[in-house]
Amino acid sequence: MRSLKKRRRMQVLLAAAAALLIAAGLIGYGFRDGINLYRSPTQVSAAAPDPDEYFQLGGLVKEGSIVARDGVAFDFVITDGVAEIPVSYVGGDPRPDLFSEGQGTIAKGYFREGRFEARDLLAKHDETYMPREVIDTLKESGVYQDPNS
Repeated sequence: MRSLKKRRRMQVLLAAAAALLIAAGLIGYGFRDGINLYRSPTQVSAAAPDPDEYFQLGGLVKEGSIVARDGVAFDFVITDGVAEIPVSYVGGDPRPDLFSEGQGTIAKGYFREGRFEARDLLAKHDETYMPREVIDTLKESGVYQDPNS
């Protein structure tokens, strides 16, 4: 009788361990592209990331830097007031309506050969919004101006 209880207990423990390993594997698989680091232009200039690293670059769109190319592609410069990074948008969607010069944005993509290749753009969703990460970056460089003041 005791050996049957021991066998059942071992089966339950092995099943629980297998379920835990499968759950951990699925969580890791789900996060493989979901965890994107945020960097400012100053951080990218100081230490260029690996060309295959997908990350977020945030700051202000430099005045006079937006240049249209064929289709929905365009170039611009992201700055934090200290450093500037040239960006080429190569995504498939048209430019967001509220994406404009002097406004905060976050671009997602890769930094290759001195240029950021953006696959996605996040722009403000109203006239006063700016992403928290961009505000923090601009405050660190002393460029941030509160729109409410």
